Amino acid sequence: MITLATILAISATVSLGRWQLSRAAQKEALQAGIDAQKLLPPIDQDTFLALGEAKRAPSVGSGLNDLLYRPVKLRGLWLAPQTVYLDNRQMNGLQGFYVLTPFAIEGSEQTVMVQRGWVQRNFNDRTQLAPIETPAGLVEVTGLIAPPPAHLLELGKAEPASGAASAASSAASAASAASASEAAASASTDTVPAVPVGSYPIRQNLNLQAFRSETRLPLRTDLSLQQTGDASEGLQRNWPAPALGVEKHYGYAFQWFGLSVLVAVLYVWFQLIAPWLRRRRERLDRNPTVFFTQPNDPR
Repeated sequence: MITLATILAISATVSLGRWQLSRAAQKEALQAGIDAQKLLPPIDQDTFLALGEAKRAPSVGSGLNDLLYRPVKLRGLWLAPQTVYLDNRQMNGLQGFYVLTPFAIEGSEQTVMVQRGWVQRNFNDRTQLAPIETPAGLVEVTGLIAPPPAHLLELGKAEPASGAASAASSAASAASAASASEAAASASTDTVPAVPVGSYPIRQNLNLQAFRSETRLPLRTDLSLQQTGDASEGLQRNWPAPALGVEKHYGYAFQWFGLSVLVAVLYVWFQLIAPWLRRRRERLDRNPTVFFTQPNDPR
């Protein structure tokens, strides 16, 4: 019975370890696919606009899934007053903010959230936000088509600043103009203020669906844009690779294989070695060794 249980335990732990290795291999293949997507030439704005907004997470084989992490070039207008700072984000081992700004695409009614870059936080006063240069008028942005911003563990929620509704309404009016070029004529802000008008700028996480309802912008909620290029406008863009958890699967595999080895060692010790030592000790107790010595023998 013990032997059967041991065989089953070793078989189960080895199978689980092999499954974790296969999951790690799948994640590595996915990472290789992402790296290959980044090297492809950028798609044009018309192709991007032709992507219908997914009502839920993109499925395998969908057009959006095939274009994730593909470079794209867009032309439009920054909606600087609605800039958001995502707190507790790291880059190059330092704590700071990811800076996100909605981008109204020229010649369309679509707005996309752009992860523009990272800025270091003020460690003396967390609420003092570094001014970010935001070009006014029509600009061209190059970035990667990315999923919505990742969520961190949230212990509390920041309350919107007063006047958020009125600022959101005005931003929505600008975004829903006939074209982005007409909206550019009314844009007069070229930097993000320390406390921008609109929603509370510092947030732990950003839900695009809720932000769309809050600002009334025609914002896409199924994707975002991760701006690429050298550091500029006060922002760094050394984006970390997507956290796919490859190391986690290797760690789990090591634990399962280690458990199978432990079960085998315990079985060998308690079922083979320990009984053999016990029988040997009993044999010695039954047949003690007797030494016969001569009178002058030093023994």
